Amino acid sequence: MSTTTASEPIHVEDESHFEELIESHGVVLVDYYADWCGPCKMLEPTVKEIAAETEAAVLKVDIDELQEFASAKGIRSVPTLEFYHNGESVDRVIGVQDKDDLLNALDEITG
Repeated sequence: MSTTTASEPIHVEDESHFEELIESHGVVLVDYYADWCGPCKMLEPTVKEIAAETEAAVLKVDIDELQEFASAKGIRSVPTLEFYHNGESVDRVIGVQDKDDLLNALDEITG
């Protein structure tokens, strides 16, 4: 398993890219967003900070670009944040989140 982490959010290109990233990182935060979404823009700096400050890989999924994938994942509204640990989805939150709440959720995952 890769221990290298990106200090910037990673833009997901397609479903196979997503799966590869989930499998290669122990802890992953996925930000499902849309360019037209105001709350998504509010969340953007927080997501970037988490990418820079934590060991978690942060993935960005544009729901307009990857509509079928987002639909298959059950994404109904944005922003939606999903947490993965060792390839498994362990939590999901909808809406703008406080940075401390997201960091606490990541801490709980890594225990």
